[in-house]
Amino acid sequence: MIMTLCISYKQYEKVNTWVGEATLRGYGPPPAPGAPADRADQPYTIDFRYHDYDQLTKFLRTTSTRFPHLTALYSIGKSVQGRDLWVLVVSSSPYEHMIGKPDVKYVANMHGNEAVGRELMLHLIHYLVTSYNTDTYVRWLLDNTRIHVLPSMNPDGYEVAREGQCDGGQGRYNARGFDLNRNFPDYFKQNNKRGQPETDAVKEWISKIQFVLSGGLHGGALVASYPFDNTPNSMFQSYSSAPSLTPDDDVFRHLALTYASNHPVMARGAACRSGAPAFAHGITNGAAWYPLTGGMQDFNYVWYGCMEVTLELSCCKFPPASDLPKFWEENRMALVKFLGEAHRGVSGFVTDDGGNPVARAALKVKGRDVGFQTTKYGEFWRILLPGVYKLEVYADGFLPKEVDFMVVEQHPTLLNVTLHPAKPSTDLLSAALVTPIPSAVVVDESIVFPTL
Repeated sequence: MIMTLCISYKQYEKVNTWVGEATLRGYGPPPAPGAPADRADQPYTIDFRYHDYDQLTKFLRTTSTRFPHLTALYSIGKSVQGRDLWVLVVSSSPYEHMIGKPDVKYVANMHGNEAVGRELMLHLIHYLVTSYNTDTYVRWLLDNTRIHVLPSMNPDGYEVAREGQCDGGQGRYNARGFDLNRNFPDYFKQNNKRGQPETDAVKEWISKIQFVLSGGLHGGALVASYPFDNTPNSMFQSYSSAPSLTPDDDVFRHLALTYASNHPVMARGAACRSGAPAFAHGITNGAAWYPLTGGMQDFNYVWYGCMEVTLELSCCKFPPASDLPKFWEENRMALVKFLGEAHRGVSGFVTDDGGNPVARAALKVKGRDVGFQTTKYGEFWRILLPGVYKLEVYADGFLPKEVDFMVVEQHPTLLNVTLHPAKPSTDLLSAALVTPIPSAVVVDESIVFPTL
């Protein structure tokens, strides 16, 4: 009998490791009488078919058992009807945060009847763990990144959705009838909708892990949509032709183009059907398409500095399973290449004079008014395109600091910042006035973006 180590998310946050105060607990349905146990000598495969909650749980459990050195399974909470919101970490360090290495995520199936993304996440997991020893790009990605995959944010909705329903149909909403992509706090308009267990779980998850990059997988169109989703004057609009641009619009356009340009159909920007919008190069600003209040991607960006793009992957929300091989081939490269963009730009550490990490320091790239914070280890990341920038750093008890740095195309920039006490001694202040601060900016030539 194989025992699987499965830990709760709260335990992970407490010790920041899945080796510490973990518990052994069962999950998923018990096997049927006489059903064969999972065995290591059985083939590890994933079929091109739709997997219900029990089948999805079994696949994730099998993966975490077969690949304990590359995966770790945890739950961020439960749905209205008590189904676990499973997340599988895929990384060469699945149980512990890798200091200086970014965390990224994919979230699929928040609308239960949009099923393609849910299945693509299972195939992505299978592809990553089986390609680690043979694919140079995959190995680089897993050695330098922690990938968190939430295949189904709305498992209750999925259970009542029906294959073949391209538009409408049951399952979009959670079991209480709430649209989960209208249930987050909003920057432009107060969102008075009652919080749901699924969105509350995701909000807590995002607040505990400093994700750098995220993709939200949807269906019903074929486009990569980027923030903002809402506008200041969206109250009486259902459709808008005016974009609502973030201070990081250049980066978001690049991220959306990275996905779309690696998707052979999305890149063409053709309309899904007569009367549907066409999208130049396969991308759009969310509000320019249609504004919405309470969306997940705006929340990620404004509240926690995580750059999330919404990926609409199929014209039909719940297409026949026979189409899944085509969807996987169209999206495989885009899914993998998109995650690698977390390493673009600048990263580093904020420390005090003694080299101790400064946690929760507030950072902002000058001219870009949406900020971000350091982790408890003093780490930070920001995706930026090549150029010259100025980083502003603030922390309680320390003097504010500005540092100039440059981002190049081929390598990420490492920027380590030392903060000085707000009330330094006279000697320290005098020394600071006459001693130039050495540059802390280096180009990390040890990391080269490999080609896929």
